[in-house]
Amino acid sequence: MTVGENTCTMEIDRDFAAALVDGFSGAQKSIPCRFLYDAAGSALFEEITELPEYYPTRTEIEILRARAPEIAREVEPGTVLIEFGSGSSIKTELLLAEMPDLYAYVPIDISSAALREAHARIAQRFPALRVLPLCADFSKPLAMPPEIEGRPRLGFFPGSTIGNLPEPAAVKLLANMAGIVGPGGRLVIGADLKKDQRRLIAAYDDAAGVTAAFNLNLLKHANRVLGADFDVSQFDHLATYDPGHGSVDLYLVSQTDQTVNVLSRRFTLAAGEKIHTEHSHKYDIEGFHALSRRAGWQAIHAWTDDERLFSVHVLATG
Repeated sequence: MTVGENTCTMEIDRDFAAALVDGFSGAQKSIPCRFLYDAAGSALFEEITELPEYYPTRTEIEILRARAPEIAREVEPGTVLIEFGSGSSIKTELLLAEMPDLYAYVPIDISSAALREAHARIAQRFPALRVLPLCADFSKPLAMPPEIEGRPRLGFFPGSTIGNLPEPAAVKLLANMAGIVGPGGRLVIGADLKKDQRRLIAAYDDAAGVTAAFNLNLLKHANRVLGADFDVSQFDHLATYDPGHGSVDLYLVSQTDQTVNVLSRRFTLAAGEKIHTEHSHKYDIEGFHALSRRAGWQAIHAWTDDERLFSVHVLATG
């Protein structure tokens, strides 16, 4: 690990510490979902994507496989592909395979380990491609590699991660991405669609318990890197759906009255008290386009799978 990677990791841990203390200080305890994806969490999420109940990954791949040639035809030679999050190798490679004239690929992630893995797999599959990893939080303004200055940019944000944010934060993130790709830039983005409640709950509370392990790993992560003392065996995983707001929410539920220590702070939890860990908003096509317009984007394409479970959009800046 390089000095830069160490610095990035320390910044992430400080952010985690501040977010956890802040999230436990309110009436509704919460931990931001971005901290679910440490190395163990990322490995568990890869398992989730293979589960029969979890439709988003396979349906998004299906759409991208069908539409990647069309996306590529509209991309200028010398364009830079910027991926917000190091992402799934399959999804990224579907685009890269159709874009031999890219100038560079820039994966952005808060995890230096995820970036190393992304760099290694892409370099192996596309040895002639310039790969410029950037360890950073893409939800904030950031400095891009100087090598890509002045080149056209195509953003890539698969996986419906945009749904993890409340609407104002989603608009803010999309606006930040518009600033990163710049005037004339484009964004390929996935968004999950509204559907039957039973199918949604099954996708977030699978029979094998992998999603429960993924959610509970958040507490293990806090114990590992922050020295917290969560007794993980005293928490249960819970997934709920609010059809009025189109939102799946994940919680960790305390089984007993208990006290936990986090960074020299003591917090009490009552039996049945919930810690909110993830919000996953589901859209319809029109609703997602309205959201993106508020952030300065114009909708160019919108595609779904045959069952209309998931959508992939191409957006453009002015």
